[in-house]
Amino acid sequence: MPSVPPDGETVRVADNVYLVSGSNTNWVIVRDGDSATLIDTGYPGDHDRLLASLAAVGVRPEAVTAVLVTHAHIDHIGAAERLRTAHGVPVLMHEAEVPHARRDFQDQVSVGQILARAWRPGVLPWAVHALRAGGTTQVPVTEPRPFPAPGALDLPGGPVPVHTPGHTRGHCAYHLPGSGILVSGDALVTAHPTSRVDGPQLLPGMFHTDRARTLDSLGVLAGIDADVLLPGHGPVHRGPVEAAVARAREHAGR
Repeated sequence: MPSVPPDGETVRVADNVYLVSGSNTNWVIVRDGDSATLIDTGYPGDHDRLLASLAAVGVRPEAVTAVLVTHAHIDHIGAAERLRTAHGVPVLMHEAEVPHARRDFQDQVSVGQILARAWRPGVLPWAVHALRAGGTTQVPVTEPRPFPAPGALDLPGGPVPVHTPGHTRGHCAYHLPGSGILVSGDALVTAHPTSRVDGPQLLPGMFHTDRARTLDSLGVLAGIDADVLLPGHGPVHRGPVEAAVARAREHAGR
């Protein structure tokens, strides 16, 4: 059985970098003094857990400098709009993901696709868990912002966006060069309740907008100089990202 972290687990990965496991989905806190960059926000039902995780590492929600979105699936932007409206936190993402976050369109696995695969191991329990976490709730980000300029962002941790399309059109990973960390979102994960394998891998095909482009984006990740991988789903993976990509390609080829 894949080693999915328990809900609510917080792992200190580096001096000021934390991976938090929500409802089968992770978010990352990158702290700098009293402020922080938040990468992703979990499901809508993770809102209170998200605030508790910020408090646990000494960050008030209004001190979050920005939410960085890997992609605009409901399990990654569930609390983003509430942080924006309640605490004035800007929500940033790749320009190609902006209309997706507004819900001008939605690239996400459908109920029909899930039902057609409900017989597969892990799919039905995952779907029930997702529904309970708010997986069918509509929570668009009404004022999503594209990155202000290419390159490193002027935010805690100095994150560098890495465009990795395929899972969605504007999917982005984030490189934290000073910490040797890659936050990979759903371009490269390490476990999922619907997967039967452990370790670096792609999500099952039904979750990707364009699986071929997702495979191509692994080549982009392979060139990142990092030895800690923080995925959107699954536990921390330690070791060169290039080796993690090789393992994911091996799984994908089976």
